[in-house]
Amino acid sequence: MDMFERTLPLVGEEGIKKLRGAHVAVFGLGGVGSYAAEALARAGVGCLTVVDDDVVTPSNLNRQLYALHSTLGMAKCDVAKSRILDINPLAKVNALKMRFGSGAAMDFSFDFVVDAIDDIPAKVLLAKTCAERNIPIISCMGTGNKLDACAFKVADVFSTSVCPLAKAMRKLLKDAGVTSLKVVYSAEPPQKTGSRTPASLPFVPPVAGMILAGEAIKHLCGKE
Repeated sequence: MDMFERTLPLVGEEGIKKLRGAHVAVFGLGGVGSYAAEALARAGVGCLTVVDDDVVTPSNLNRQLYALHSTLGMAKCDVAKSRILDINPLAKVNALKMRFGSGAAMDFSFDFVVDAIDDIPAKVLLAKTCAERNIPIISCMGTGNKLDACAFKVADVFSTSVCPLAKAMRKLLKDAGVTSLKVVYSAEPPQKTGSRTPASLPFVPPVAGMILAGEAIKHLCGKE
């Protein structure tokens, strides 16, 4: 049976064709981005560029798709590439072990960008870069210190509330000349944990990742 047998009735032949011909970049392959990349691969996106400079560590095991005892110490982008090709051997995957920033040189020939980076300046730069090139982008806001997986919403960052990360982003985006940015954010106030490191459980970040991928897929196959 064809791997897209269950996908075809929802998006049609034309949708399958558009997804197969699309090039999507996923920046950040942690608890959010790993699941976004997974959904994009399973939907049949023909070319994926996956970007992350980190390796799998024991602290990733509680929530990240690529984190297994067998992958500890491996580059997340390499694990992502191997998994994506195991899902769809016909896909093209560019695995980039790098941190996106002002000194990062890369070809932005993407049809869609998914931002699952943790670093705020990098998120702002990525949004600005996409805006300047008219590349559709969706950015994930904070998923740490959350318990309600049903509290995620899709909105423009300038229309969000509650999320501290979105609040910090708004000022920096304005300063960068970015007037609009589609985001996934949580309307749940962050839990007070007493820890400086954001806490997480396995059932919250993946939901945000799936929503990111869903928005990308719907855009690419004209189902928005």
